[in-house]
Amino acid sequence: MDEKKIHIVMYPWFALGHLTAFLHLSNKLAEKGHKISFLLPSKTISKIHQFNLHQHLITFIPITLPRVDGLPPDTETTSDVPFPLHHLLMTAMDLTEPVIEAHLINLKPDFAFFDFTYWLPALSRRLGVKSFLYCTISPATVGYLLSPERILLEKTLTPVDLMKPPQNFPPSSIKLRAHEARELATVTKKPYGSNSVSFLERLLRSLSECDAIGFKTCMEMEGPYCHYVEQQFGKPVFLAGPVVPESPISELDEQVAKFLDSYEARSVIFCAFGSECILKKDQFQELLLGFELSGLPFLAALKPPIEAEETIESALPTGFEERVKGKGFIYGGWVQQQLILKHPSVGCFVTHCGSGSLSEAMVNTCQLVLLPNVGDQIINARLMAGDLKVGVEVAKGEEDGLFTRYGICEAVKAVMDGDSEVAKEVRKNHKKWRELLLSNGLESSYIDAFVNKLHTYLC
Repeated sequence: MDEKKIHIVMYPWFALGHLTAFLHLSNKLAEKGHKISFLLPSKTISKIHQFNLHQHLITFIPITLPRVDGLPPDTETTSDVPFPLHHLLMTAMDLTEPVIEAHLINLKPDFAFFDFTYWLPALSRRLGVKSFLYCTISPATVGYLLSPERILLEKTLTPVDLMKPPQNFPPSSIKLRAHEARELATVTKKPYGSNSVSFLERLLRSLSECDAIGFKTCMEMEGPYCHYVEQQFGKPVFLAGPVVPESPISELDEQVAKFLDSYEARSVIFCAFGSECILKKDQFQELLLGFELSGLPFLAALKPPIEAEETIESALPTGFEERVKGKGFIYGGWVQQQLILKHPSVGCFVTHCGSGSLSEAMVNTCQLVLLPNVGDQIINARLMAGDLKVGVEVAKGEEDGLFTRYGICEAVKAVMDGDSEVAKEVRKNHKKWRELLLSNGLESSYIDAFVNKLHTYLC
């Protein structure tokens, strides 16, 4: 392209899922020759350095978080502290505003990409920099939960309100259940960061005060929701396309590879819930007992449950290890998810429905079992199981939101039974969307269009 190369500052929420999502987009933009200055915590650089594929164009700039009472001194990302302390990490990020201002003055970028630091648009405007809200959540989630139609800052939404979509929301299968609506109505009102700003207000101010909004999705998959968000917020919406991360050049851990290699194609259940999803002990045990009940081999990468001691072993059901010996592999640390999903023996992926995990799963051939935990994951699950019909969601209690071993087993069997109507449907639909996402030129054309829109906005 002959157009001027764009310089972008990235300042995402300090959660690994957000940092990696921003870095994947940075890689796609750098591939086209654009310059990225990526602001992130000092010691976290070593954790994601390997994913920087264009080190001559993507520069990591370390940020030291200010001390905040109640936040452990070495905290850098949400994975370092339990969920109840995340709001203190947000407070620390809010206190970096003077440092970010100094970097923007020094770097003189064209755009500042952000997500949760709602004060960045006003700061950028003062400095003549365009602010761009890059959402790691889907347009369906933004439209359903945050639409201006709901008049969120003027009235208190009840769980009953949240159980149904806004009036002009596109026709879809997306709805919330009673327990989900209750939880969201409670969580969004709580203070999140400095100045007693609620989580809800933080998101709404980010959406209403930025210059433009971007999503990692395709018009083919979420077109009606993209149009709805654009119309509701009165802001241009830019789509970056699927932003499929490059395959790692590393090899599978020897122990994991040995386990997976010992089973035939499409026979293993793989379960992973990301770096932050931590189950309660009873649900952790029900999940594992559901895998055992299926009779299928499984590899589960899970964090120790909330009430457990430090180790996974201390939380296992009585006699479980002995019963599944040689057939069940439970791993408490980080795993090479992309490589595992590509392994021919993996037939089913039980996921918490984080957007990064779903992206990785959609370009592989294993089938999806959807077990959302919080917030946007719930909308993602409804989109995947209902609108796109590429997976099966695990049944939960309408009021208590709990799943059982029988529900886990039933969902797994539904997608793994090759002759069932459900399995045939999800396999057919998954194949269709996988072929689209991997089709020649699709991703490049989306990134080109994304960059063209950024250029237009600078004129």
